[in-house]
Amino acid sequence: ELANSFHGTPSSQFLTTTTRFFLQVKLFAFAKIKMHLNYHPARILALVYQPFVMGTIFTLVSRGQKSKNQGRVLAGYCLFVTGNIFLITVDLVSEAKGGLFPFLLLCFIAASFGVANALVEGAMMGDLSCISHDLIQPFAAGLGIAGAITSGLSLFTKAVFQNFRDGLRKGALLFLGISSVIEILCVVIYALLFPKLSIVQNYQAHSISNQMETTEVSRVLPIDNLQLARENIYKLISLFLTYAMTLSIFPGFLYEYFPPSVTFMYPLVLITCFNVCDALSRYTTMIKRLKMESGKWIIACSLARVLIMPAFYFMAKYADQGWMMFLTSFLGITNGYLTVCTLTGASKKIYNLSEANSLGNMLVASMLCGIFAGA
Repeated sequence: ELANSFHGTPSSQFLTTTTRFFLQVKLFAFAKIKMHLNYHPARILALVYQPFVMGTIFTLVSRGQKSKNQGRVLAGYCLFVTGNIFLITVDLVSEAKGGLFPFLLLCFIAASFGVANALVEGAMMGDLSCISHDLIQPFAAGLGIAGAITSGLSLFTKAVFQNFRDGLRKGALLFLGISSVIEILCVVIYALLFPKLSIVQNYQAHSISNQMETTEVSRVLPIDNLQLARENIYKLISLFLTYAMTLSIFPGFLYEYFPPSVTFMYPLVLITCFNVCDALSRYTTMIKRLKMESGKWIIACSLARVLIMPAFYFMAKYADQGWMMFLTSFLGITNGYLTVCTLTGASKKIYNLSEANSLGNMLVASMLCGIFAGA
């Protein structure tokens, strides 16, 4: 149980930072970073982020077992913390007046977040698969909880500074400050407390003794990335389909497809509904009867979610806000449930340390490809 709680906390830090960064992008878009160019800052920063996260994860996939997971995770967390503090510094120094140089700094931070994203998630997936397969569910749940915490902080800062002059900027700075404290706490937990857990120490001792055996076996029966992908093809396909469908609606559609008469709080409420339902649905697999085991059924359900897209357009045009909240909640439930069912699904065989690390990188690469396709 202690190991489960520790894994939930760093994973929450990971997604909280990434999600909060794009909310900060919205801040700079609303603050109108003035340049003598016709551009859309939120979309440009997203385009900067994607090549770095994709390039890093595919590099890690090609490297396989050559990368050290603990160093990867710490490096990623430190990049997140540094980038977060750098965001606050850029905003305070520039006084939100904008300009070419602050915008280039934001692009640099976006690139660093992309690298950190890829470094952390694949390594965590690989380590958890080797320590105990049961820890993958708490890790996935931690990702969902991070989204719910992010939405809660967004609503809180929006409500507190709603009537203040320059309230959007002040709320975002408070948001960043709170997140920085959480991030530093998570770095300390992972670096100092997590390695002292008995289950982690046993895993590290086993991995060292198993490393020489793996090297000898791999000379006779090498398992390459292509074979790993074939043995876990349903996981790769279902993750891609799930996140491609989700990101085609969330969060862009929820922000941009509503008339000006809709208040700014309404999209935030919809996003909160999604994140809360996504987080709660990731715990449903703890009840074995509710867990979907068949890979074919998981892929079929992922494909069936395509019907949600026309439903959203219909609801936005003809239905009231209650139906939109219901449909957004359903999108979150299906996203979280299918993600956990896929990640916790049994593999065809038991993998050693290097194979589990490679598979973790592949699963994250498939997820990121879906996010890229959907966004």
